[in-house]
Amino acid sequence: MKVLLVNGSCNKNGCTFTALSEIEKVLNGENIETEIIQIGNAPIRDCIGCKVCRNTNSLKCVFEDDIVNEIIEKAKSADGFIFGSPVYYAHPSGRLISLMDRVFYAGGGAFAFKPAAAIVSARRAGTTASLDVINKHFSLNKMPIVPSNYWNMVHGNTPDEVKQDLEGLQIMRNLGHNMAWLLKCIEAGQKAGINYPEIEAKVRTNFIR
Repeated sequence: MKVLLVNGSCNKNGCTFTALSEIEKVLNGENIETEIIQIGNAPIRDCIGCKVCRNTNSLKCVFEDDIVNEIIEKAKSADGFIFGSPVYYAHPSGRLISLMDRVFYAGGGAFAFKPAAAIVSARRAGTTASLDVINKHFSLNKMPIVPSNYWNMVHGNTPDEVKQDLEGLQIMRNLGHNMAWLLKCIEAGQKAGINYPEIEAKVRTNFIR
């Protein structure tokens, strides 16, 4: 089993990375393979709604000049996901949201039914609003959302300050254990012949009459 952890911060080894690393240690201790993906500081396009990916059903975005298709490709063989972000103006990184919009719109089939979690880091506030934004991608794509024992957040201006947030780090560790538990439950269910649920064809209600 493998979990992809996506660092939505421009800072490779900053506060968000520190939180993801705490989760990674737990997952590795549960014999689950991990990979932390840094989205870096290169430009990431927003989705332009061209729908080429949907019309071709290619699980691939038409734009090839950033990391989006690389993540979709890795997602095909992954079993679970954690997306992390710093908090900016009470919302996640705009670059992470641009990435997630395209990753899930073009490559949703590579993520469906696989467990996922959001984690955020902040100096003080805006955390729950940011978690809500990220989690909506999962719920729209039929993905079980993995909890901890509190909202998935850490606080601090620097990695050293995050390491002083003992409750926040415990939340990350509990999240790692819960992710491992759910992945093992899913694996056991598949071995017992329990398949993914059948989903009805999408009904779209038009509210404009």
